[in-house]
Amino acid sequence: MTHGPIGDAASGLDYEESEHSGRVIRIASVAALGGLLFGYDSAVINGAVAALQDEFQIDNATLGFAVASALLGAAAGAVTAGRLADRIGRLSVMKIAALLFLISAIGTGLATNIWMVVIFRIVGGVGVGVASVIAPAYIAETSPPRIRGRLGSLQQLAIVTGIFLSLAIDYLLAHLAGGSREELWLGLAAWRWMFLMMALPAILYGALAYTIPESPRYLVAKYRIPEARRVLSLLLGEKNLEITINRIQDSLKAEKPPSWQDLRKPSGGIYGIVWVGLGLSIFQQFVGINVIFYYSNVLWEKVGFDESQAFVITVITSVTNIVTTLIAIALIDKIGRKPLLLIGSTGMAVTLATMAVIFQTAEVIDGEPELGPVAGPVALVAANLFVVAFGMSWGPVVWVLLGEMFPNRIRAAALGLAAAGQWVANWLITVTFPELRNVLGLAYGFYALCAVLSFIFVWQWVEETKGKHLEDMHAEAWHHETHPAKT
Repeated sequence: MTHGPIGDAASGLDYEESEHSGRVIRIASVAALGGLLFGYDSAVINGAVAALQDEFQIDNATLGFAVASALLGAAAGAVTAGRLADRIGRLSVMKIAALLFLISAIGTGLATNIWMVVIFRIVGGVGVGVASVIAPAYIAETSPPRIRGRLGSLQQLAIVTGIFLSLAIDYLLAHLAGGSREELWLGLAAWRWMFLMMALPAILYGALAYTIPESPRYLVAKYRIPEARRVLSLLLGEKNLEITINRIQDSLKAEKPPSWQDLRKPSGGIYGIVWVGLGLSIFQQFVGINVIFYYSNVLWEKVGFDESQAFVITVITSVTNIVTTLIAIALIDKIGRKPLLLIGSTGMAVTLATMAVIFQTAEVIDGEPELGPVAGPVALVAANLFVVAFGMSWGPVVWVLLGEMFPNRIRAAALGLAAAGQWVANWLITVTFPELRNVLGLAYGFYALCAVLSFIFVWQWVEETKGKHLEDMHAEAWHHETHPAKT
């Protein structure tokens, strides 16, 4: 997003908490619904992976591309959302995202071949990319400074809740039909209804977007001052309205559109802190977290659980993810960002290494790894502890750090690069996993190695941002120029 939150312009504002907090929370919750659809769309494919492969008779490489195709759309959506929101408004972009989710739900659910699935997954992916940018930006721009952090965390909570909902609905539909491949209603298989169900939250999100106000930041930028005054009064009360509007106007005058050129040092080369942000984004994906959320049903079926048991395990994993995200929200301002990342890296390295050893040493029968009565439950516990380690650290903390760590002058461009790096890394891990399913020991060994490297990376190059003002990050950038990061 090209503009910062109104809170930067309105710090020191007297916030009439009792009168306005309920309204502000409701507005932020509607915006965070975009995060819920983001999570739902990302994970809904999990329950349909095996059925897709059977239905369309596709090989592992094609399956990997179909599952990962949404991420290509997400990268495009994330890159264009900020500029589009500055041109047509935050609410208009939310409504477009809702429409894209709706089109994707219907198109994927009724697809007659795998390439239709790919096309409509990309459409949904654009919605995901747009939602990943517009929801946190809108929440920041409409939240009073005192509660902005907590309201901003609604986005991450909405994402993991969306993942849980999609997996729970996948399980329920497969259970009702007697399997994801079996016919459910209107002559359509259960896996098709998994996608079609996304139409309901998409319609809800689009309808609720008509009930919340436009961002005051956007209204001031478009010289719609009376409307901005009305919205600010609604959000913050009557006090200091003109001061707030003047501050927003001053901050807009001082801003220029972000440019990739901002990332280059006058002496040549890229600022070290930009490499650190990109490294955080890549490591967040290279530990293999999305393998758990996109392919876990297939994974558990591979080691001896039937489809119904695999669905239950996957739903339990997603609940674990919600709980650990709540833990991270509670801890992040108490113990800091860097300690949480280091604890998370350690936990991920141990659990992933455990899974690598189990799958590497498993007896292979008819091309499938056979886990015994001890190794099976140990692998199950290790997978869930891996989700705990990730969910309380690298999941939410990386997003927080990326929002804080860059100096004002390069923040927008650096964030854009880091977000793009994250989607590309996610795509690489997702698209390669189906081919690695036959060598799970090697796959988990690679993810474990990345977890170890992530610990070293954080220890060496990531600076703590807890309790620092955004403006103080300038000093951090120059510190990194004397300790350049290498990714």
